[in-house]
Amino acid sequence: MVRFEDLRIFVSAADHGSFSAAARELDLTPAVASAALKRLELTLETRLFVRSTRSLRLTADGERYLEYARSAIATLDAGRNALARDKTAISGTLSISVPSDLGRNVLLPWLDEFQRRHPRVGFQVRISDRLADLFRQPVDIAVRYGTPADSSLVALPLSESNRRVVCASPAYLARHGTPQTPVDLRRHNCLSFVLGESLHDRWTFERDGVSQTVPVKGDRVSDDGELVRRWALAGCGVAYKSRYDVLEDLRAGRLVQLFGDHQGEPSPLYLLCVHRMLLSPAVKRLRACLQERFAAFEVG
Repeated sequence: MVRFEDLRIFVSAADHGSFSAAARELDLTPAVASAALKRLELTLETRLFVRSTRSLRLTADGERYLEYARSAIATLDAGRNALARDKTAISGTLSISVPSDLGRNVLLPWLDEFQRRHPRVGFQVRISDRLADLFRQPVDIAVRYGTPADSSLVALPLSESNRRVVCASPAYLARHGTPQTPVDLRRHNCLSFVLGESLHDRWTFERDGVSQTVPVKGDRVSDDGELVRRWALAGCGVAYKSRYDVLEDLRAGRLVQLFGDHQGEPSPLYLLCVHRMLLSPAVKRLRACLQERFAAFEVG
């Protein structure tokens, strides 16, 4: 069996015309290089070099074999490089779960752009506001608001500065008036979101380090964040939404943010998975891309 290392030493010695030079190039001792050449000659049952105390030259068999040795080394190097590229390649199919509102209106265009840049990446997208059971469902990663309650999940921040905002359409405010303080929400139709069995009907605000929670009520409740946003756009009531979900609506004037001197509760955004072994090169690149896009999204 011909050793790969022996082939390298043979080619280097042929190129340099010296065992010592080949040994220096490959960071070996001259004795190791000489032993490798002897081993190769024994395996091939032929002399590859004519040696003297002052020179080293290839025999006729050595000349013929050199071409094959170079080819073998090039092929093996190409195979090794291909495997190395595969380990870092941005490729494969990612199954990703995204929130209803943010997913449809913000993330999906960004995923399209990511796929155009990396055409070897495919996506299986699940849209739901419920946190996917990453241990049971065929989901690689999930994008979700809020620090996950399950501490066994790997949670990588995408944006930690996001908060909830209270907003309503100009048409609703024209009909019902503009609430001036969070307490005024008790006299308004508040559009509530329900997640699982939990009704989000207590809205929390912070001003000058003081926290305030206001119970709200209204005639519409949904477990779909996108539907709550559509109700707000249609003038059906006041919504308490992640700022990212309504940022473009606020900038376009379709919705108006209320209580600018009060901060809504934090709503950081995370990329979740069950184990760090699932953080493939594609996932890492996607996370970096999303972090950049959210940072740019913030400043418009």
